[in-house]
Amino acid sequence: MKYTTLPNTNIKVSKICLGTMTWGNQNTQDDGFAQMDYALNQGVNFFDTAEMYAVPASPETYGSTETIIGNWFAKTGNRDKVILASKIAGNGDYTAHIRTNGFAPEALKEAVNDSLKRLQTDYIDLYQLHWPERETNYFGVRDYKHNPNDAWEDNFNEVLHTLDGIIKAGKIRNVGISNEKAWGTMRYLEESKLNNLPRMATIQNPYSLLCRTFEGDLAEVSIRENIGLLAYSPMAFGVLSGKYIKGTAADNARLKLFPRFGRYTNPQATEATKKYLKIAEDNNMTLAQMSLAFVTQQPFVTSNIIGATNLEQLKENIDSVDVVLNDEVLAQINEVHDTIPNPAP
Repeated sequence: MKYTTLPNTNIKVSKICLGTMTWGNQNTQDDGFAQMDYALNQGVNFFDTAEMYAVPASPETYGSTETIIGNWFAKTGNRDKVILASKIAGNGDYTAHIRTNGFAPEALKEAVNDSLKRLQTDYIDLYQLHWPERETNYFGVRDYKHNPNDAWEDNFNEVLHTLDGIIKAGKIRNVGISNEKAWGTMRYLEESKLNNLPRMATIQNPYSLLCRTFEGDLAEVSIRENIGLLAYSPMAFGVLSGKYIKGTAADNARLKLFPRFGRYTNPQATEATKKYLKIAEDNNMTLAQMSLAFVTQQPFVTSNIIGATNLEQLKENIDSVDVVLNDEVLAQINEVHDTIPNPAP
């Protein structure tokens, strides 16, 4: 395994992070236990979850993933071997069953306390805001269109003050953002700098061969401001394994079970995937290995969040950390990207 540190901390994390959002829906508790056992044995010490999981979010599965992780901690005593990240859900119809007061002080305190109970731990190493409260272009929306009637009011300072109190109480160690844009990222950094408040260490956004929008402006913010990307969906919901093109996807594959997550299977994305598959095969790699290696070796990536529904997938994903793409392969990848840029934002 390869390691780095969470920016502006001395916390060592693996370059591969274990994603957990299928546990409690597509995967059972036993599956989750087996994945955590295997990942930890392979040197993966960084696990990412959220109060909202399992996904797709529902009242029936709310908190189930954190509960599975907590039960594993209780069974194995491995809490001290894991750098644990979780998230508070943002507002929206998707999460109305959780709460409707966003990142208000009482919401943040309640969310942290509830997560700690489910996770059966006294602290969370990295606590993240799952998506912005304001209206902006995240979750597959390509361009920003301003809504002058957005009811959101600037509360960056209040959010950081609340998180500061939770840190001082010993319940979380560091904070991060997720599904954020450049403006929101810089506002958080500005508030922390001017008011001596907690600094966002990481930003967890989608990043893959089919979605490189992070490179548009956030890559520069990430490098110059030292806020590391935790890349999620690096396999584009499994599309970048090639299994949907080859017709080998199992009946319980994510996009067969949940076809509404179809942004990675539009015609342009499919055409780009075919081209990436040929590059991988011409260079004696699987498409999964090439796709994950591309993400892991980017200079702005702190850790690459991989997810799997079985141990065979998990092994291939973790082993990708040892694959390094040479300049020739990167040039071929960028040629496809120039022709079909970001088909699945």
